[in-house]
Amino acid sequence: MAIAATEPDTATIRAFGPATALSCRECGQRYDLGPRFACDFCFGPLEVAYEFGPLTRESIERGPDNIWRYAGLLPVPDNVADLPNMNPGLTPLVRADRLAAELGLRSLHVKDDSGNPTHSFKDRVVAMAVEAARTFGFTTLSCSSTGNLAGAVGAAAARAGFASCVFIPAGLEQAKVVMAAVYGGRVVALDGNYDDVNRFCSELIGDPAGADWGFVNVNLRPYYAEGSKTLAYEIAEQLGWKLPEQIIIPIASGSQLTKIDKGFRELVELGLVEDRPYKVFGAQATGCAPVARAWEQGHDVIQPVKPDTIAKSLAIGNPADGPYVLDICGRTGGSVEHVSDAEVVDSIALLARTEGVFAETAGGVTTGVLRKLVAEGRLDPEAETVVLNTGDGLKTLNAVDTGVAATIKPSLDAFKDAGLL
Repeated sequence: MAIAATEPDTATIRAFGPATALSCRECGQRYDLGPRFACDFCFGPLEVAYEFGPLTRESIERGPDNIWRYAGLLPVPDNVADLPNMNPGLTPLVRADRLAAELGLRSLHVKDDSGNPTHSFKDRVVAMAVEAARTFGFTTLSCSSTGNLAGAVGAAAARAGFASCVFIPAGLEQAKVVMAAVYGGRVVALDGNYDDVNRFCSELIGDPAGADWGFVNVNLRPYYAEGSKTLAYEIAEQLGWKLPEQIIIPIASGSQLTKIDKGFRELVELGLVEDRPYKVFGAQATGCAPVARAWEQGHDVIQPVKPDTIAKSLAIGNPADGPYVLDICGRTGGSVEHVSDAEVVDSIALLARTEGVFAETAGGVTTGVLRKLVAEGRLDPEAETVVLNTGDGLKTLNAVDTGVAATIKPSLDAFKDAGLL
């Protein structure tokens, strides 16, 4: 129920740390912390509201080498590091000097989130959802997924002792299907695209059969989404407690981009970093670019599309946070761009060749947009720039076409004859 001046009970405060309520992003109506995701009054999305306690850089740096060093900024209990979880985060911020030199940039970093437990940033958001699910007494973890989230839910459920059942569109990359299934939960493929799967999950939540199910990106979404803030915290800390001047973020639902911006603003408000301008650029594949198309056309409403791209992890044709992405990119002086599948593949190879980072197709999208912005003179070559790679290229091997240079007999002559010396 909606709350006015009442306070959450002590148990809720313990379970959710500095979080105090859920707040509608549209009308500001506030609710008790609970498994809900939409406002009763205007149907706007809900997000977590906080009353932060005192935090210092030093207290954060003394924390664990994972996202729980930021527990004081998240909707989790103080003892979260002692609970069974996947403990993701604190992934490398790679100084990309060779790629920067090739593109003509002074300072470039790649935030490489492929090193998380299931090799994508989704481990961050699922970790938040697990803690909420424990508190609300759910017995099964579930999700609608384009692949990476399914694997993250399966692993986290196994570690924390939940059953799991995840729903995916038919035709996903086999590596992602295997990773989702290997943890012992159920994987159900539905005919249709991600948006069809998401609609099905919304129906299941309303059925009595789903009463004990925590859908991480539906009824647990406000908590789940907060996990993306940890990317902002880590980037700022790894840059020496400062904000990047330019950042390029992939767009699927758009939630990651909005939460990274929220994380940056929280660090400023708490005095942990200096307040300085930063530009946010969103990145989509041309075959699923509803937010980029709205940006190009100057619209503030997203027209849904039917996805047709190799970047399946970004293939959400009706992104829930699309309008907020437009607001943030406009407010910060950035933009929303798209690149073709061919550019995605070429950019995967470029990042691997220059920096030894093998990106999933989403990383090819962000690197491709980086190249596009530089080529068109719309990125400041002197500014501190960060580009995100959100997953491991081993998950999307079908996107690249490479292999052995030659097959020869085991002799030096054969090696020389092949022209390989």
